[in-house]
Amino acid sequence: MKPSAAPKDPGAEAFAAGVRLLHRNPALAALRAGFCRSEACTRAPVDGWAVVDSAGTVHVDPRRRAEPEEWAWALAHCLLHLGFGHVPAARGPRVQPDAPLAAARCAVVNRFLATFPVGRAPVVLPQQYPGGDEEELAARWRRDGLPPPATAGTAGTAGRDQLLVEWHGHGQPDDWSAAFASALTRTVSAAMDRAGGRIDADTGERLPQRPWDRALNWFVSSYPLLGGIAAGLTVVADAELARAHGIAVAAVNAEAGEIYVNPLRHHSDEEWRFILGHEMLHAALRHGERRGGRDPFLFNVAADYVINGWLLEMGVGEMPEGLLHDPRLKGLSAEEVYDRIVRDQRRIRRLATLAGKNRPDILGEPLDRGPRAYVDLDDFYRRGLQQGFELHRRERGLLPAGLVEEIRALAHPPLPWDARLARWFDEFVPSPEPVRSYARPARRQSATPDIPRAGRHRPAEEVPRCTFGVVLDTSASMSRTLLGKALGAIASYAAARDVPAARVVHCDAAPHDAGYLPVEEIAGRLRVHGRGGTVLQPGIDLLERAEDFPPGAPVLVITDGECDVLRVRREHAFLVPRGAVLPFTPRGPVFLMS
Repeated sequence: MKPSAAPKDPGAEAFAAGVRLLHRNPALAALRAGFCRSEACTRAPVDGWAVVDSAGTVHVDPRRRAEPEEWAWALAHCLLHLGFGHVPAARGPRVQPDAPLAAARCAVVNRFLATFPVGRAPVVLPQQYPGGDEEELAARWRRDGLPPPATAGTAGTAGRDQLLVEWHGHGQPDDWSAAFASALTRTVSAAMDRAGGRIDADTGERLPQRPWDRALNWFVSSYPLLGGIAAGLTVVADAELARAHGIAVAAVNAEAGEIYVNPLRHHSDEEWRFILGHEMLHAALRHGERRGGRDPFLFNVAADYVINGWLLEMGVGEMPEGLLHDPRLKGLSAEEVYDRIVRDQRRIRRLATLAGKNRPDILGEPLDRGPRAYVDLDDFYRRGLQQGFELHRRERGLLPAGLVEEIRALAHPPLPWDARLARWFDEFVPSPEPVRSYARPARRQSATPDIPRAGRHRPAEEVPRCTFGVVLDTSASMSRTLLGKALGAIASYAAARDVPAARVVHCDAAPHDAGYLPVEEIAGRLRVHGRGGTVLQPGIDLLERAEDFPPGAPVLVITDGECDVLRVRREHAFLVPRGAVLPFTPRGPVFLMS
């Protein structure tokens, strides 16, 4: 008679299925932990799920009945204690963690599992875990007591699911944290490769990487200064696109977050690193925005000299032949180099950037490749370069002094135009100061009549009051929106400084003197004359020759930049829309309205 088969154990089958489900995660499967589900095990929790020890064994309650998904979650919780270094292997006597520290470690593990899902939690978890690492949470809970429930561990009423035991193995104790970190890195890299199309979707085999992709990945993995920038940029390798736009080797558009490369150009991996680093620094340091009214190609050449010198000094890749480099320009900024080379434009025009001869590789507009999602560019480049700078300084050593200065300058973005205009008013249109006198008691004295306090007032006699002049471009090219925004800002700042009136002159083909206007009328009922051509110098001359206009009063010129060349002999400033370029080199400050 054939012997009957041994009865199946549903609990063991569910547990085995949970282990298989756990091992589908490559990062957790790399932790070669053992599982003990023996009735004779003395370390298994009585009414819990599992306990992990520092020898790499997970002790499971053999009487527990659960679904495979619940076992997978509980086992992942225990293995993450190993991977996070909560139960490191070591020789000699061990001191067990106290209850707050054990609970804090469980909170950190569960917080990670919420974003790294494995199976299904068999217990009710808190809706939100407090911030902070293990030590911060443990210190807080030692002081304030454990919040109920503080965490959801897997040990049941025993509380601790982490057990430190003495290591008795041969050789060095296992480094669970290093093994988990390495496996997690491989898992994330594989996911990124799959998402980026670097792995064949049908065969699962890695596709051959192109040299510019290898260079970009090198920045992400091995060069922290530009790693954050590299992770947010896209390399577009399209021969037709490069040919249509005349890109010889590479160009960058910071607004689109794209680096365009010519795939028909052959360079080594080291040279592609230099090329991509060159374009990333153009974008990160906002050279397109800093150009202002300068010649685009000449400023691009000046920035190339500076960037190439930095990359050579930092040892990033290998500079391809033909790129711009002059050791005599070391330590100068792009603006200083521009001031030097602008004197010899005939020779400079024969030079070439990465985009080609007499072509800038800093593109003003993104190439047409269809709709794309955009982000806050200033915030992205500033944050990426700042974080990379901090990591690079800790791990990779020194950087060129000029590059460090520019990175630190990016940490303090320029003030908005209206804030800088307010500072200009503070400096050149000061508010009259009231006089303090005990002859006029302060109103606060009524509350404390025994304490005399001086009152503040302006004397009745005549005193000079501050004023300023406004030369307003009222030509047809000035939009009403810009006029309203500029005049509104001027009126509010003047009223805040108790300026009674300002001298306003409208200019188009000829000046129109509006005389002294109360500041509340500047932005309200101001009638604009003219709307013809743009000649502003007669209006400035009118103010400078006027006998009733104080010689120390400043002048504010509001224009869209389409005007004549101006000469102002007193303190002055210009208020122009962003993107406008004055046809001369201004001597006073220029405020760009956004």
